[in-house]
Amino acid sequence: MGILLFSAAVNKMEFLLGGVAAVIANVVCNPLDVVKIRMQLQGELLARGEYKVHYKNVFHAFYAIGKADGVLALQRGLVSSSAHQFILNAIRLGAFHFAEVRGWTTDDTGMRTSLPKSVLVSSVAGGIGAIAGSPFDLVKTQMQSYSNSNIAVGHQHRHLGMASTFRQIYWQHGLKGLWRGANSTVPRMAVASAAQLTSFDIFKRHLNQTKLLSDEVKINSLVSSVLSSVVTVIVKTPFDIVSTRIYNQGVDARGRGLLYSGVVNCFVKIIKTEGFFGLYKGGCAAYLRLGPHIVLSLALRDWLRPSL
Repeated sequence: MGILLFSAAVNKMEFLLGGVAAVIANVVCNPLDVVKIRMQLQGELLARGEYKVHYKNVFHAFYAIGKADGVLALQRGLVSSSAHQFILNAIRLGAFHFAEVRGWTTDDTGMRTSLPKSVLVSSVAGGIGAIAGSPFDLVKTQMQSYSNSNIAVGHQHRHLGMASTFRQIYWQHGLKGLWRGANSTVPRMAVASAAQLTSFDIFKRHLNQTKLLSDEVKINSLVSSVLSSVVTVIVKTPFDIVSTRIYNQGVDARGRGLLYSGVVNCFVKIIKTEGFFGLYKGGCAAYLRLGPHIVLSLALRDWLRPSL
């Protein structure tokens, strides 16, 4: 009985640990998220040369936002963003670890990661986490996109804070309105989670078993998280920009999007008007935001685990 209770406590701690690590990483990386959102919305459904470039690059975006909106604007949406990261990653990382310790992600020998099993487990975990955290993702996206008219991009939602935003959306569109755009974040997080957790697990197992770089597990975890971040950003970015556009678009009285009817429609419109590389708009900002976040959340989770 004691063993069962201890096991249950450890499993609960894993869910908590995944969420806490993600929140710590989010506080550091939130300004980059604001920049990423603005750059992804810049020139929406317009070809190059047809729109004014407010944000020339990541560093210029920091300067432009700080000058027009104030330095504190770089932490806009921090509370809703942190809540989203906690819910998403507590479920996603906790569920993946739950599957890991039961051998659901490895081959028959238990020594190597099974790519099909790991992809399935991590994508399902990511999709569930995305659905649970979607209302906070919606709110933080709309809050982060709002800016001074001189540098405004995308649809402008004039929200004053997280609580008032939730009330406004609920009053206008009901409970369903809070999950508007969830159909775009599920594939985004399913793909991202599969790429991130599977690649991290593969890299970490390989480095720990071969001791190619170091005998120290913490160093191998750090290197694995860096490599995983590169894989994740390449795979995730097109889905990320689609999710940003769908979350931020204006809606009619019935809550239907004014620009995009769904994920496929958004992909098609972006490629048609902005070209294929429109799906990687703000790619540098995406890596600078997602890369450190992935490294911090995965490495912190592994580093903190032995002390618990």
